[in-house]
Amino acid sequence: MKETSITFIQTGGTIDKDYPRQTKGWAFEIGDPAFNRILKKIEPSFHYEVIELFKKDSLEITLQDRNLLVESLKKIENKYIIITHGTDTMIETAIMLNKYIQDKIIIITGAMRPERFTNSDAEFNLGCAVGAVFTLNVGIYIAMHGIVKNFRDTKRNLDTGKYY
Repeated sequence: MKETSITFIQTGGTIDKDYPRQTKGWAFEIGDPAFNRILKKIEPSFHYEVIELFKKDSLEITLQDRNLLVESLKKIENKYIIITHGTDTMIETAIMLNKYIQDKIIIITGAMRPERFTNSDAEFNLGCAVGAVFTLNVGIYIAMHGIVKNFRDTKRNLDTGKYY
């Protein structure tokens, strides 16, 4: 892996939700990774690889899914990782990753509204993660609502849904 390379991992969540069916559709589905569309727009000055690990709402992520994420991260040589994830359980995932991954800079981010929506926060949150990843020390971080903090210092207001 090149020194200026980021591995993006899709796990699902609102950031990747779409309403893809023109007929007989009744709910959002998790589609292609939002970061592919966002990165295509900006033509980044860094190299990157994309891993589509699973496509789940974060409330549906199981211990088995988190174990798959841990095992996948152990196999990745790159130390710069950005994971897109649903907002409801990203701190739980960060806690588990911290137990097993000690040699990487991992930022977990997501969105309150799907990237496909015009009023989505997806591009902003991903931009914060990309802007921070090469400046941080080894650890697990959350990038949401304009902040990038170590997961231990990240809190969520359950009334507003905002991370701080």
